[in-house]
Amino acid sequence: MFAYRAVLFDFFGTLTCAVRRGPLHATVARSLGCDPAALATILDRSFLDRSRGTFGDAAETLRWVCAQVGAWPRPDQLRDALAARVAAIRADTVLRAAAVPTLRALRRRDVRTAVVSDCGYELPAFLPQLPVGPLLDEQIYSVHVGQRKPHPQMYLAACERLRVAPRECLYVGDGGSHELSGARDVGMTAVRLAAPDLAAHLVFDVDAAWTGPTITSLAETVRLVTGAPVPV
Repeated sequence: MFAYRAVLFDFFGTLTCAVRRGPLHATVARSLGCDPAALATILDRSFLDRSRGTFGDAAETLRWVCAQVGAWPRPDQLRDALAARVAAIRADTVLRAAAVPTLRALRRRDVRTAVVSDCGYELPAFLPQLPVGPLLDEQIYSVHVGQRKPHPQMYLAACERLRVAPRECLYVGDGGSHELSGARDVGMTAVRLAAPDLAAHLVFDVDAAWTGPTITSLAETVRLVTGAPVPV
């Protein structure tokens, strides 16, 4: 018997290396008639609401974002920009070297896995095509749930789909969105990934006061599942 029946992973900054906005985002902004810096500011300010789907579907959300900087793109501009945003965010996404080996190791041990991510509509459009996609049993996206971490429904939705109880789950994340305290509060064991590259990570609503268990490498997840003590 292993210590946990399932492992839930955050995506950005956990299964991926630190995320920064790349140059494609400025190209998308200009295609919409927006100043790139002004659009980036609105995207940052609205992330918590956008990640809950507050402004409607993908097109309605991007139209709302543009309106905040006084831009009103044509339907064809909006359509092209939606695809371009998916490409831009995918270009920013570099999986950790340990991501695929860790998920494979867990699968060999019959440990269930899920990603639980605060995100807009872009991530669900490309994550299934990434190398980690086929290795995840479930994918929980805030924009589909209508809530974001640390709301209990984000974690309980994963438990329901994986058919496990919260106490049987290990949650691993970099600490954005107060995800660690949220996972702990529903009864999971939560562990912070404190990889060195995360000092430059684009993160929102960080769990800065977290004093619980911490690991420095994603590969340590397998050791925790097989019963080694959780490091503090």
